[in-house]
Order: sequence, then C-alpha cells, then structure tokens
Amino acid sequence: MSSKKLQPHSISLVSVLLPTYNEAGNIADLIKDIHISIVDPHEIIVLDDNSPDGTSGIVQGIIDSGEVPNLRLLTRMLDRGLTKSLKDGVKLANGDTVVWMDCDFSMPPSVIPDLLDQVKNGYDIAVGSRFVSGGGQKKYSQGESRAAIILSSILNLSLRTLLFRSFRDYTSGFIAVRKDVLNRIKLRGDYGEYFMDLIFRSILLKYSIVEIPYTCESRRAGESKTAPNLKVLIKRGSKYLFVIFKLQVVRIRSLFGMHI
Repeated sequence: MSSKKLQPHSISLVSVLLPTYNEAGNIADLIKDIHISIVDPHEIIVLDDNSPDGTSGIVQGIIDSGEVPNLRLLTRMLDRGLTKSLKDGVKLANGDTVVWMDCDFSMPPSVIPDLLDQVKNGYDIAVGSRFVSGGGQKKYSQGESRAAIILSSILNLSLRTLLFRSFRDYTSGFIAVRKDVLNRIKLRGDYGEYFMDLIFRSILLKYSIVEIPYTCESRRAGESKTAPNLKVLIKRGSKYLFVIFKLQVVRIRSLFGMHI
C-alpha cells in the first residue's frame, strides 16, 4: 500500500495482546494454540477487564503451571474498554512486533505466522482481512448477531468509498504491526473505530500495509460483544459515522503538513 521499497525485517520478539472480557470458555485453548503456532520468540499478554466469569483466574492458573512460558496477565479493574486495554498492552509489550486479535477463535491463530512473515518481508503492518480474495466473513450462528455481521460488510464497503479504496477491512482488529509504528500512532477511539483510525493514519503517514486473507469463524464459546442488541448496534454505528467525519478532518490536516 506504500510505494516505498521494502526492506527485510528481523523479528527479535513478538508480543501477542489478548484483550478479554468473559472469555473463560475460549482463553485457555486460545493461549495454547497461539503458543504452538508462533515459532518466533514470543510473549503473550492477556488484558482482562475483570471478567465476572473467571477469565483472569484461568489465565493465572496457566501462568502458575508454567505450561506456557512468557505468559502475563493484567486484570484491569478501572477504566475498562477494548482500546484502553490495547493501549495498556502496547505499554507492557517488550517485543519489536505486536500482534492482537479477538479472543473467541473467530480469528484463527494459524494465520499469525502468515502475518509475521509479511512483517519479516518488510511491511510495517500486516492485517488479517475478510474482504480480500481468499478471505471470508463469518456465517450467522447461535451466539452471533446477524445484524452485526451484515453491518460489518456494509460498513467496510462504505469505508472503502469514503477513505482509501486500496484498503478493504477497516474493522478487522487482527494485526501484526511493528512496535515503532505504535510509538508514533497512538491508539484512539472506543471500540472498533480505533482500527479505522489506526489504518487511515498509517496510510497517510505512508507506512507499508498488506492484507492477508482469512476466513472469520463463529465464536467457539460465549456471547458476541460486537453488537448484542439493536441499541448497541445503533450506538456503535453512529460512532463509526462520527469517526469517518473526523478522519476527513485528519486527511485535510495532512494535506497542509499538520500533525495528524
């Protein structure tokens, strides 16, 4: 997505961030699958928003067992939320490359090595994408919001029209990114809009970005948090619209060489 020449990049340590809320049915298997999937030196940091279902306790049990080396847990008691969890994770990350993903198995851990390979090839950012050739949106099933699935597809089509057509999955949330990018571009936003903002500003700043196809799966256990009801769906949809407006302002600022 950037015209600059790619330079091979050596990864010394990968930091995988797992923001969780009520993922007791998924988190243990997910941690183990991620650990097995990544051949590079890595750490896994679980950022749990004090889940009432005992997610933190399960993670602490794995840490105590020593089964997964370099596993850490931050149980966030105050100021909770997805973007805030990720910001805390970036601060804690020791790696030069940072990965994050949803924690319900909708994003297959087996795709992480493909994302990391693209960073090694010289890309600043590699995104798991449902909307490039070879990728696929999840199918409706119990525990998933049909409206949220439809909205995601419509939203991404609209975003391509209003932002940059060259990028397709503006609400992915599945990413491998060089830590120095995150040192320059601070995450901002509430829920999924943080990703729109990150990608848009990265393109404006001419970071190299590649999308890797993956098929989004239905969550294995628990309930979807994307849009559990119509009220939440409308609320989040309105936030997305507001962010689109703000990003147009960011685009104008960039044209005049102003800080974005």
